[in-house]
Amino acid sequence: MFTVNSSVATEFKVKVNSIDVERGGQILVMVFGKEGFPKDHGKAVFYKAQDVLQPVMEFTFEVTMEELAVKVLHDENKDGKVTKNWTGIYPKEGLGFSNDQKIGLTGPPKYKYSKLSKEQFRHGLEISVLYP
Repeated sequence: MFTVNSSVATEFKVKVNSIDVERGGQILVMVFGKEGFPKDHGKAVFYKAQDVLQPVMEFTFEVTMEELAVKVLHDENKDGKVTKNWTGIYPKEGLGFSNDQKIGLTGPPKYKYSKLSKEQFRHGLEISVLYP
């Protein structure tokens, strides 16, 4: 009997644009399954950081997932966390999410609105970093 291995890796490219290179720091791209999105960076399935900033950057991952969500953080102070502004609630650093999700009055985006199916992400993804 012949079976198809559904866990074949798919190349997944994330193009990050609208990066404010004057802010310094690094760009972090995190790929999540349902667990941990978007706050628990330790639960990201894939995680890449790049210190050499350009206005547009591309990151490539080899994924076997059927669905995923992506978070981009312009980590200006390189602490691996989202630094909050004086309110302690809203981010001080640039963020971007899959499906053009944004932080709102109710907090960060939910996985169910940010997730992409393999059919959607196999052609790549473009995320713009939004700054406060």
